[in-house]
Amino acid sequence: MSLPHSPDESSPPFWHTRYGITAAIATDDIVARSLQLYGEWAEHETNLLSGLIEEGHTVLEFGGDFAAHALWMAHAVGPLGQVHVVEPRRVRFQQLCANVALNRLDNVFTHPVWLDRSAGLHSFGAKEAVRAITIDSLQLESVHLMKFNLADTLVDALAGAGETLREHRPLLYVRLSGMDTAAAEVASIKALGYRVWSHVPYLYNSDNHAGIENNIFPGIVLQNAIAAPAESHFEFGDRLEL
Repeated sequence: MSLPHSPDESSPPFWHTRYGITAAIATDDIVARSLQLYGEWAEHETNLLSGLIEEGHTVLEFGGDFAAHALWMAHAVGPLGQVHVVEPRRVRFQQLCANVALNRLDNVFTHPVWLDRSAGLHSFGAKEAVRAITIDSLQLESVHLMKFNLADTLVDALAGAGETLREHRPLLYVRLSGMDTAAAEVASIKALGYRVWSHVPYLYNSDNHAGIENNIFPGIVLQNAIAAPAESHFEFGDRLEL
């Protein structure tokens, strides 16, 4: 979704969001527009994950969303935890780093790479190319949650995470890419020994940080899924198991 709107000279240089300060940016992106208006983005995602992330945990996120959720995760895992955010898009990576620096989050680690099934070079868009790596090559000492935000990346990213998934068995939270690919994405998760449940959060949160009653996302939901190792104790009985 595109929401054309750019800050003018009278716009404040910073936005005060639910989880910290972010630098004001052009709001031609759905995430940025939500941050500007509501002071948050996809808060129903954090509502679900807040019961699953604890102090000292390590989280890996693919797709930075301007650090909208990294700010929250950094506080959730605390000073002994780590948040690794992978953002391959150059300008978004710069904006991500700016917001991490503004909030002095020394437990957030940013990676300007693409997650793929093997190392190499990944091209996207009209002009951009970025180094591709595998999740396994990050050699994380632990990981409790992997969060995937970018469309059409999940299957290849998981293919490069075999050792990490076998060793750490993290929870997975993913935004499914659409009707044509969702079945394959869910199948790729199940093939790793995971159970998968649907999560369909609305974009608008009536209890938003700014207290704005106007819903600019009427009826719009995200098609997400939460997955846990089949051998674990996790159950999401209020969700449809896929």
